Amino acid sequence: MDDVLGRIPALLSARYPLLWLLSAEEERVERGLERVCEANQLQLYVWRSTTGLASPFGGHFEGTGPLAAALEEVSRFEAPALFVLEDPGERLADPSIQRQVRDLVRQLESRRQALAVLSYRLDIPVDLEKDFTVLDVPLPARNEVAKLLALLLTRQRIQVQQDLFDQFVAASLGLSEKEIKRAYARLLVEGKRFTRADVDLLVEEKARMLRKSRHLEFVHTHTDVGDVGGLGNLKEWLDHRRAAFGERAREFGLPEPKGLFLLGVQGCGKSLSAKAVATSWRVPLLRLDVAALFAGRAEEGLRDTIRIAESLAPVVLWIDEIEKAFLGDGGGGRVFGSFLTWMQEKSRPVFVVATANEVRALPPELLRKGRFDEIFFVDLPNAHERLEILEIHLRHRGRDPDSFDLLALAEETERWSGAEIEQLVVSAMFLAFAEGRELQQRDLVRTVRDSIPLAVTMDDRLKELREWARPRARPASVDTRRVALFQDWEGEG
Repeated sequence: MDDVLGRIPALLSARYPLLWLLSAEEERVERGLERVCEANQLQLYVWRSTTGLASPFGGHFEGTGPLAAALEEVSRFEAPALFVLEDPGERLADPSIQRQVRDLVRQLESRRQALAVLSYRLDIPVDLEKDFTVLDVPLPARNEVAKLLALLLTRQRIQVQQDLFDQFVAASLGLSEKEIKRAYARLLVEGKRFTRADVDLLVEEKARMLRKSRHLEFVHTHTDVGDVGGLGNLKEWLDHRRAAFGERAREFGLPEPKGLFLLGVQGCGKSLSAKAVATSWRVPLLRLDVAALFAGRAEEGLRDTIRIAESLAPVVLWIDEIEKAFLGDGGGGRVFGSFLTWMQEKSRPVFVVATANEVRALPPELLRKGRFDEIFFVDLPNAHERLEILEIHLRHRGRDPDSFDLLALAEETERWSGAEIEQLVVSAMFLAFAEGRELQQRDLVRTVRDSIPLAVTMDDRLKELREWARPRARPASVDTRRVALFQDWEGEG
């Protein structure tokens, strides 16, 4: 936060008269502004409709509860200063107030002053948009959380080992200062002593608090790369980047990984792969609900998402069916532009995993080099992959894969997706259970022959998808023709 607020004196010197501070943490931002103003010999006045214009260092202006009266006092103030309006809301939409603000601009510039709006929402009136500079105040960073936790532990006379201390700090990232304090207070009230078991309780508390966000979900996942059948090229790529968020990678000269774009057929492992990335790399997983994002204030929601994701970094941000976002944004709106700019310029280790099923809705700017590190096409599983998927799902349900003729089943399930193969195993087990016996080969075969895979009914769309992906994306699966050629060559040797 101090990095962002610390820019304010320079902005005043450069004659930036109007600032918009995006944050829901009034008390925390106020403390930061007090430090900045005190260090730079700036006077600070905060306006609230309930108290009028007053200084946290002492002193206030009588009769400045109405915003118009407060702005009138600002126009008469000569010394270098920062005037903060806390959540002025609809008052700024009043044309007479807007006229007062525009009249103030030249005065503010010449006096090394600025008028700053502190609000959780970005509600800049259209007529003032060109004059405002937006500063997005981040959630508490790692060092801020560490200070907060250290102070609490000292007051409570609780000793915690350094590695456990670091785990608590990491588990607290992504929350506001108030939310962090409430979570810690809950641990103390319930008689906890900040043990290793309490880290999980803190993570659960964080997930509960993040559920207040209409469009962002904290996903608990234990899906590993081994739970994903096939996709050999994708797995190899992910394995090579396992340590890419580490400091050693930066010292080696590598940039922060940006993200991964998974395009392909429904039910073939795109979502499962997103979960596996987070588990394999041992970082949190956030899922952005695109439909919920565009059901409300989309631009504000995207800012909120970025703020939380960056505070949690390193983190995986999963955007499922990303094409729906750009359909909702008209294919080229402000939200789309803001997202692309962030993807191009982000410096925090937020690894974006985006998935898509529909290529026609994808703007070409999204797939330009520099947005994502790689684009993979996830096709229907080949015979080798179907065999692996069958083994995985039988083993997950307590069955020995060697008890079944999986080669025959792999041939029978040509053009089946991974999700359909999973349901094949489940449906066959229902058959066996209904007849009061153990699962048999004939149950699996019967289920296969009674079903029609989705790819058969969507053949034209699948051809179009493959045609589009061939020159633009890397195949997620290993070419089985090359594998077979290598095996034949080994056999001859």
